[in-house]
Amino acid sequence: MSTAKPVEKVEPREIRRKLGLNQQQFWSKIGVTQSGGSRYESGRNMPRPVRELLRLVHVEQIDIQRIKREDFDVVEYLKSEDPELFKTLKKAAKSKARKSA
Repeated sequence: MSTAKPVEKVEPREIRRKLGLNQQQFWSKIGVTQSGGSRYESGRNMPRPVRELLRLVHVEQIDIQRIKREDFDVVEYLKSEDPELFKTLKKAAKSKARKSA
C-alpha cells in the first residue's frame, strides 16, 4: 500500500528553468536523453516513472545515486515495528531540514 501523494501536473520546463539548468543537465540526472526531455517539455505524455524521478530529483532534491534498497527496507521495518519511533524520527528530520534550508 503506497502512501505517496497523488502526482499533480508536472511542468518540467518550468522546474528546469527555475533551477537554471539546460536540458542536458536537467534530464541526464534522471536518465533521460536531452531529445527525450525536449519532447516531454513540448507536451508529450510523460510516463509515471519519469514523472516520479523528476519529482524526487528536481523537486524533492533527493540524490538518487545515494539511495540503496536496504534504506527502504529499514524504513519499512521501522514503520511496521515501531510506528511511534518512526513518526518521531520523521518529525525530527523535517525540523532539521527546515533549519538548514
